[in-house]
Amino acid sequence: MSRAFTVAAAQFPVFSPDSWVEVEALVTQWVADAAAKRAKLLVFPEYGAMSIAHLDATTRSDLHGQIAAMQVHRKAWRDLHAALAAAHDVHILAGSYPWRLDDGRYVNRAFLCFPDGKVEHQDKCVMTRFEREQWNITSEPPIKVFDTTLGKIAITICYDSEFPLLARAACEAGAEIILVPSCTDTLAGYYRVKVGAQARALENQCYVIQSPIVGEAAWSPAVDVNIGSAGVYGPPDRGFPDDGIIAIGPLNEPLWLYAEIDPGKVAEVRENGAVLPFRHWPESARLP
Repeated sequence: MSRAFTVAAAQFPVFSPDSWVEVEALVTQWVADAAAKRAKLLVFPEYGAMSIAHLDATTRSDLHGQIAAMQVHRKAWRDLHAALAAAHDVHILAGSYPWRLDDGRYVNRAFLCFPDGKVEHQDKCVMTRFEREQWNITSEPPIKVFDTTLGKIAITICYDSEFPLLARAACEAGAEIILVPSCTDTLAGYYRVKVGAQARALENQCYVIQSPIVGEAAWSPAVDVNIGSAGVYGPPDRGFPDDGIIAIGPLNEPLWLYAEIDPGKVAEVRENGAVLPFRHWPESARLP
């Protein structure tokens, strides 16, 4: 039986709001636009919340001060997406947020909001050099699998997608769809995440959905330049495109990328694919 639905992957722009009302209005309009296209899963990018740093003129150019100031708005950011998911009967992965823990550390946190009002989160597991050496954003594993009415979903935030064992652990725990919110400031960085996303789809015979932040913000020391395009990938195998690319957006343009996916095909290709990398993975682990 088909379980097909439409997914929307955002090429979401960094912008320069002067009030929370502007933030709320833009996100609300983006969600409404995707819901109008009958999308049931909406994916926003890594650090999609960083434009909020523009609201405080005294800290917006301070790499560390800006994320401290952003904590004032963090509950409103989470609650906004939760309310929109319920209002439109959709699942939303909110743009990730530099979230301060009780011990004072900051993590890169993405919230998955359900139509019934439930909110879960995934923190980034492996930090980039910029995050760990300059920004003091810390890792907070483990990788999780979320059971939804659309299928079993895992989230590997940007750099996490470049590490096969994270996605493998999620798929061994049942994941059929992997979301890859991303933020990259060079074309090479974008391609590293894209290649990683496609490799994870191949290895695990599953869907992988990438959503980047795009555009420039000269005022920000964190997201001043953002390069990428959204992509929806699957294994290059039976029932999927020969190149594994279900949909891909144009570089650097703010837009929603839409695609139809059917998580029921994951079990089918894992059982009857031309090759069976998901099943045969343990054999590779035994080789010298």
